[in-house]
Amino acid sequence: MTSAPTALLRAAARSRLCRAAAALLLVAGAFGGWWLSSPDTAGYPKGESGFATGVPRGVYDKYGQLLREYLGTSMPGVRLRLDNSQGSVDNLERVASGQDSFAIATADAVATYPGPGKDRLRAIARLYDDYLQLVVPAGSPVKRAADLKGLRVGVGQSKSGVNLVTKRLLALAGLDPDRDVTASMLGVGDAADQLRAGKLDAFFWSGGLPTAALTDLSEQFPIRIVPLGDLAEAVHLREGGGTDAYRAATIPADAYPQAHPIATAVATLAVPNLLVTRDDVDPLLVQGMTRAVIDSRDLIGARVHAAQLVDLRTAVYTDPLPLHEGARRYYTSVKP
Repeated sequence: MTSAPTALLRAAARSRLCRAAAALLLVAGAFGGWWLSSPDTAGYPKGESGFATGVPRGVYDKYGQLLREYLGTSMPGVRLRLDNSQGSVDNLERVASGQDSFAIATADAVATYPGPGKDRLRAIARLYDDYLQLVVPAGSPVKRAADLKGLRVGVGQSKSGVNLVTKRLLALAGLDPDRDVTASMLGVGDAADQLRAGKLDAFFWSGGLPTAALTDLSEQFPIRIVPLGDLAEAVHLREGGGTDAYRAATIPADAYPQAHPIATAVATLAVPNLLVTRDDVDPLLVQGMTRAVIDSRDLIGARVHAAQLVDLRTAVYTDPLPLHEGARRYYTSVKP
């Protein structure tokens, strides 16, 4: 028979255990409630959002595909609809008009964008730089942009950042883009195909390094990248518009190992890319998107080398666009 004191002790112990378990449940419940209400983990709107990328086989296009894959696990319920476009200017029009919620565009295109809704454009992050690349057959006599006079030249599609900066470069080289060259408005994939087929003498491209379409071209057809360093300072001074949109840059020798001459760096100019949205896009969605862009750098960068340059320290420098409120919240939350 159990003694009365022993029974009392066991009852007290059970009572203490029950109280401790209840306290733990309260703590867990409170923590769970905080976690569920945290803006970093829940509350963002689910559903489809449009993302304007660029021409097929371009860097914007590939980056968009990989970011969509990453969001599939980092933000369940958010689906990116990838919309191919002509490029930066087209992308800004699509976001400003509400056709898409997100897009990539070059800083010079943003600075000179004349369309309605410009005041509603906001930035999420500075991504990586585009490099101006003038591509010719390896045996071409073209040594600088001025040598393009009278030739058939791919100048990018009409609403692309390529077309915007190409017109400026040709003018600085002393050429009238409408009269001194036979201009073809082509995306990078079509331009590469036409150069290989002998239907173009040269084409301009503005993109991250390396661009897959140029890598593929260099492996099938001998090409050379023409230096543009002589125009870099002039275009910065004349066309920068106070935005510091352009900078002198160098295409490393190993960007296109098959291009000629092998192991020679090429002087050119570069312009930053911005991830752009609109002021009425939900801040929680933008905050999550900003986090995904930063956190996916290494994963995406393994397949899109330009994305390796996405960096938390420089992502906030989005001149000439202010940061979206959702992006600002993210950067504030991770500030050391």
